[in-house]
Amino acid sequence: MRPDLFAAALAVVGLAAPTAQAAEASRAPYGVMASGAPVEVFTLKNDHGMSVKVLSLGGIITQVNVPDRKGQVTNVVLELADLKAYEAKPFFSSLLGRYANRISGGGFTLDGVRHDLPSGPEGISSHGGPTSMAKQVWTGTPFQRRGEAGVTLAYVAADGEGGYPGALSVSVTYTVTAQNALRIDYRATTDKPTVLNLSHHAYFNLAGGGTVYDQTVQVLAKAFTPIDARKLAIGTVAPVAGTGLDLRRVTRLGDAVAADDPQIRLGGGLDHNLVVDGGGRGKLALAVRMADPASGRTLDVRTTQPGVQLFTANSFNGSLKTPDGRPLEKGAGLAIETQHFADSPNHPNFPTTVLRPGQVFRETTEFRFGVAK
Repeated sequence: MRPDLFAAALAVVGLAAPTAQAAEASRAPYGVMASGAPVEVFTLKNDHGMSVKVLSLGGIITQVNVPDRKGQVTNVVLELADLKAYEAKPFFSSLLGRYANRISGGGFTLDGVRHDLPSGPEGISSHGGPTSMAKQVWTGTPFQRRGEAGVTLAYVAADGEGGYPGALSVSVTYTVTAQNALRIDYRATTDKPTVLNLSHHAYFNLAGGGTVYDQTVQVLAKAFTPIDARKLAIGTVAPVAGTGLDLRRVTRLGDAVAADDPQIRLGGGLDHNLVVDGGGRGKLALAVRMADPASGRTLDVRTTQPGVQLFTANSFNGSLKTPDGRPLEKGAGLAIETQHFADSPNHPNFPTTVLRPGQVFRETTEFRFGVAK
C-alpha cells in the first residue's frame, strides 16, 4: 500500500501513522576537566532508534543504546558516573594510541634509532603511556546523512609526544549506520617514520547489567599470540586448537574464563590477542560474535585489523560505579579491541606497525547490533 493511503487508513480508525525518526548528530557540554579543559558529548542517532554517545575526551564511548527482542532499548556499554570518574580511570572505553596494548623493553628501535618510552617498573609502556590519546581532548565535527549520523574527532600529536617520533595527524570517525552498526574509521599520517597502533577499549555487556559470564562469544581465529606472566606477547603465533583460547565455536564466557589452561591463568581470564582469520588485508573480516541469550541482543564485530584483544574485566572489584551507583564487578563487561599485535615494534615477525611519511594509516571496525530470532 502507498504510504499516503496507509496513513489515511489508520486515520479512519483513529490511529496515528508511524513516523520515521530522522538521523541526528548533536553536541552538548559534558563537563570541565580538573585542568580546566571543557569536554563535549556528541549524541549520534540513526533513523531506527539506535543511539551512541561519544566524548571529546579520548573518544570515550559512554553509551550505545540498542533494543532487545521485546523492543526494550538499553545501554550495552559500561558507563562511569561522571567526567571525574573517567579522568581517574584512563583508557576506560576510550581510544587507544599512539600504541594500543603493550610495548616491552622500555621502547623500540626504528631505522637504527632507539626511542625510549615512559614505562613502568618492568619496562612496559601501555596504551601510549602518560600522554596517551585516551587522555587528550579531541576536536569534534558532527555530521548526518542518509539515515546515519556521526562525528569525526581530530587530534595532532607533536613530534616526540610520549617518546614517539613524528608529528602525527589523526582522525577517528564514529558513524551510527542505518543497519544499527557503530563503525569506527581510523586515519593518520606522519612527517617522520613512526609506529602506530590505534584501537578502542569499549566494554560491552549486551544484558545492560550484571556480568557477561552467561553471554556467549565466538571468535573466528585459528591462532593467538601467547603471553608471559607480565601479560606481554612473547613474540610467537600459536594455534588455538587444544587451548582455552579455542573460541571458534560458540562459548559461554563464564566457561572460557574458568578454563583450566595456563594462558587463561596468566591472564586471570581472557586478556589475549587472537589472530583474526582473514584480518589485516584491508577488507572487513568477521572477527567476533557476541550474544546474550536472555535479551536476544547480538553483536557482530568486523574489522580490517589483523588481531582482536579480548579482556573480560578481570581486575574490576566494585570500586568503579555506574551513573546510577551500581558497582562494576569482575566480569562486568567484555572489551573487544581490534588492533595490531602487542609489542610488534620489538617482534619483526609480527605484522608491521611502521608508518612512514607519504603513507596513510587506515583501519576500520564495525560493531553491528541485532536481535536473535
